[in-house]
Amino acid sequence: MSRRTQEQDPRNVLVTGASGMLGGAVAALLLEQGHRVRTFQRRPARAAGGPVPEQVPGSLADPEAVARAVDGMDAVIHLAAKVSFTGEWDEFVAVNIDGTRTLLDQARAAGVHDLVFVSSPSVAHFGEAIAGAGAAAADPDRARGHYARSKAAAELLALSADAPGFRVTAVRPHVVWGPGDTQLVERVLERAKAGRLPLLDHGAALIDTTYIDNAAAAIVRALERMEQAHGQALVVTNGEPRPVGELLAGICEAGGVKPPAWRVPGRVARGAGAVLERAWLAAGRRGLVQDEPPMTRFLAEQLSTAHWFDQRRTREVLDWTPSVSIDEGLRRLAAHYQPGRTA
Repeated sequence: MSRRTQEQDPRNVLVTGASGMLGGAVAALLLEQGHRVRTFQRRPARAAGGPVPEQVPGSLADPEAVARAVDGMDAVIHLAAKVSFTGEWDEFVAVNIDGTRTLLDQARAAGVHDLVFVSSPSVAHFGEAIAGAGAAAADPDRARGHYARSKAAAELLALSADAPGFRVTAVRPHVVWGPGDTQLVERVLERAKAGRLPLLDHGAALIDTTYIDNAAAAIVRALERMEQAHGQALVVTNGEPRPVGELLAGICEAGGVKPPAWRVPGRVARGAGAVLERAWLAAGRRGLVQDEPPMTRFLAEQLSTAHWFDQRRTREVLDWTPSVSIDEGLRRLAAHYQPGRTA
């Protein structure tokens, strides 16, 4: 359950990218809090019970569709993005950079007052370990991979638009997961079942993650606390760094599959990932593959390098703390995948 804040009356809020797990959770939470919600995405957003938001279909590449979506809105939460480990750079530019620019232009023209740009800590991850850092500046030149570079450029574009009458903040939820998650959980379970999920460097790297309910609550809270949050970027996590091997084992146990037991040196995985990424991209151009490669250099870095964050600034600005612990999240995950199992 979420708490209603006394800081704002119900607002007209547009949520882009609501067909995804996080966007859907954000839209549902806004509705639960009594806001009037409209969603904008290329395919219909999934209804998870309860009130259903107004849905406007369309693409960020279509200014007229974006104009229809922002018409009459007070605020925007922008989650729509191309999220992939591979793909052509032009595709990331079209959605993540040019699409964000179009949304900013149309939102300002429509009289929108507040915009939350949902970003990623990868915009300031340059391959080295991150241990207890805050939200470093996004850097498109140093970020790793097309997704991170395009999101870094888009975040800078969004924050540069912050001005009186049009407040903008960036929220960077880190490794969001939960029941029904196709980006992390189901890929982990699928690869573990197939015996294709290795531990890199003994799985000892400490990483932060964010349970879905906490990520959605922090994003909505950023909109409520725009006066304090605008003009800056905030990393959001559970604040409970765990060894990556322990986290993967917890997800596998919750999903009813055996955890990974074989090990690969991180440097070997990073090299293999770079080769596979190039091969998958070339094969994709010929229409031979459509899924993600089993390993990329970025993924290998994420699985073998510490990345956990100081949450004090985020919690101070948002006046917020996570409500669901990692252990409780894993229990909820087990209930989802193994409903008959008893604790």
